[in-house]
Amino acid sequence: MAKQIFINLPVKDLQKSLDFYTALGFTNNPQFSDDTAKCMVWSENIFVMLLTHEKFASFATKPIADTKSNLAGLFSLSTDSVEEVNSIVTNGLNAGGKEPNEMRDYGFMQQRTIEDFDGHTWEVFYMDITKFPAQ
Repeated sequence: MAKQIFINLPVKDLQKSLDFYTALGFTNNPQFSDDTAKCMVWSENIFVMLLTHEKFASFATKPIADTKSNLAGLFSLSTDSVEEVNSIVTNGLNAGGKEPNEMRDYGFMQQRTIEDFDGHTWEVFYMDITKFPAQ
């Protein structure tokens, strides 16, 4: 079996979060979804599990962070073009997300940030490694 990553996020409104992540371009895998969790697929090996607070708490050993006012992590999604970055963020904004800052251009990488309804922060970027500065 290929190595995979599952990012587990506590969300207050499961349906609203499902709609938001669908707008970003994730697809739902119903095999691993129910009324307490939604498995959202980004790629063949990358998944985001949206979990109700009750479900998330059943796995957690610490209190759930208030990610609306505290940063718990930055999650990054690579894309194939700057146009795709812009499309994903625009779709997320139209679905109710927040963009806390302007696009950042590092020459070899362009990056935009979007937050979901719970304040989970996603960095959506395009990188052209051929433009990476020589060391």
